[in-house]
Amino acid sequence: MNASELLTSLTQKGVKLWVNNGKLNIRSPKGVVTSAVQAELTANKSELLALLERDDCSGSKAYGPASMPLEQGVSLYTIGRIIGGFGERETADYVPPVISSRQMAQRLIVTFRSVPRQGISQSVLAFREALQRQLQQSGVTVEPWEAATRELSYRVTIPIINRKLKIKTQMVRAGVNAVIDVERPPTLWRTAARFVAEKIYQIYRRFFLRGRKLSVMHIAQMISWAEDHAAKFIENPTNTQVIVITDLDPEFANHDLPYRRKINIGLNTLIRTFSELVIGVSESKLSILNMNLSDSVFIPSELETFVNKSLIPKIFVPILPLPMSRFELGQYDPQRHEYAHQLIRLGQNLVDTCLFPPGFKLSRVIKRQSYRDIVDTIVNGRTGVSYGFVAYIEPPQYIGAPEIDASTWHTLSPVEGFSPDEIRQNPRGRRYLRTKIGSYRYKQIPDVWLVSSRSGANKTDLSLTQDVLRIGLTTQLLLQSPFDIDIKAADIKPSYDIYVMVSIALSAALFTPSLVEKGAPIVHFHGYPAAGWFQQGEHWAGVQNPSVPCGTYESGVFNFLSMSHLSNLQSGSLKLAALVEPDHGTNIIASDLTYLLDRLAEGTHQGQIELGGRHFASLKADSFGQLVHS
Repeated sequence: MNASELLTSLTQKGVKLWVNNGKLNIRSPKGVVTSAVQAELTANKSELLALLERDDCSGSKAYGPASMPLEQGVSLYTIGRIIGGFGERETADYVPPVISSRQMAQRLIVTFRSVPRQGISQSVLAFREALQRQLQQSGVTVEPWEAATRELSYRVTIPIINRKLKIKTQMVRAGVNAVIDVERPPTLWRTAARFVAEKIYQIYRRFFLRGRKLSVMHIAQMISWAEDHAAKFIENPTNTQVIVITDLDPEFANHDLPYRRKINIGLNTLIRTFSELVIGVSESKLSILNMNLSDSVFIPSELETFVNKSLIPKIFVPILPLPMSRFELGQYDPQRHEYAHQLIRLGQNLVDTCLFPPGFKLSRVIKRQSYRDIVDTIVNGRTGVSYGFVAYIEPPQYIGAPEIDASTWHTLSPVEGFSPDEIRQNPRGRRYLRTKIGSYRYKQIPDVWLVSSRSGANKTDLSLTQDVLRIGLTTQLLLQSPFDIDIKAADIKPSYDIYVMVSIALSAALFTPSLVEKGAPIVHFHGYPAAGWFQQGEHWAGVQNPSVPCGTYESGVFNFLSMSHLSNLQSGSLKLAALVEPDHGTNIIASDLTYLLDRLAEGTHQGQIELGGRHFASLKADSFGQLVHS
């Protein structure tokens, strides 16, 4: 591995490298910089110093594959930094997105937990072996359990009797991305032990914590002695996902199953196994499940596709909400905001489509207090989850000419942290982006704003004063809550899909401006339209993309690229765009609210749009409008 490849690999894993007074400095998540990596750093030190100093001088921190321009004329480094709101942030806070499954695989480390001798079906055992081989063939590093873990000893104090227990166990290092386990049959002893451990935790929480919060690690230490799932071995649950292989639930894999029933089955399966991903296995089918309630079903001969297109992306970019610290917070008056009222109308008119099943409170689904406290920490204080979102894009805001010619572009100044070949700014600080739509064009990056339903809200019955948030993307991300609401104290959090929303808004302004010039509604639901539903002036893209979850740079980047791709397809005015996210759902944006509502109503009433994965195959089979990244 040369210096450039090493730098790109470490950057993707969250490692920050910089030069200060001629010395190489490094800041890394725990467990990433192993002894082998340290040896690589030492061997490439002089080349790394030269590379980093060169980037400092050029004003661009982009290196490796992320710095190469795509067909749109813009690099992944630049796209990710724009939609992430890193325009005025230090580059050390930014990690470029990855959209290639192959590159994702090369950056992953997984381990397999040993399996019990009895109680596991032969189909699960056979799949486990085949999966390990395929992950290695795809480029994933598969570490033996002994190499991926370290011994950990700790003491737990039992409340009331004040007795200390010393517990010794193996913990999976934080640098491991996933632990793959099998679902183990429950035993009477384990059931009783979990009951006792939970009661002890509840007593400790009530009488000793007194409102204070424990870390995920401390909670896990208190209850793990009674558990038998792989999560008990995780050193850092925010860095390492648990994947459980189990026998396929034929009901869940049935496309005819009502989606509300699928939600119940899926959530109970995830909670029962205490895992982020569950792979269902039978002799004839494979399914994959996460909190997006993926609806993909594969046959065993499609194992390579299953691993590369579905499993690896989910391991590489786990579902995590955007932390509130990423936003500049403010307030607005929804009563006097035109697009907030339009959003309410949009939601109300979607009732009959049945595309938005009711959300749920985590407290009603997760019965154990210890589990609820762990999940509460991981999901950044969100107490509810819902499926889908509604949003309304405001007209883009420009200052000066929305587009300039090449001669004017060359008179503009570089922007710190960006390549001068991609972004420049005028004396007023307005940034211009060089894009390639047929030929090179130079477009102002507008300020984009939209109003959106908060996380967990009932999308078809939004409260104007409680449920509608205003999201902005300028040189940073902005979040405005309704007046008189303390967003830090209230149970009001932005959607997981913020990157998707702002990416669609910005890319539409850049590549299909007629679609958003008067504002534009967006709906996201966990299903797909059939290929036969689309009419003239309507297109789709994204079917062949790796199925990354929501809430990531990657999901935003794919939607950005899909929208730019559609700008090359339209033979006239684009009236509606469907941006497909495999294993997640569909984002549909239209230039007119009434038109969108009429088309959705027609599609759902005729059975051409529905929740679940029934219609995904028709989109995939028709090559029209597809966008491929591999």
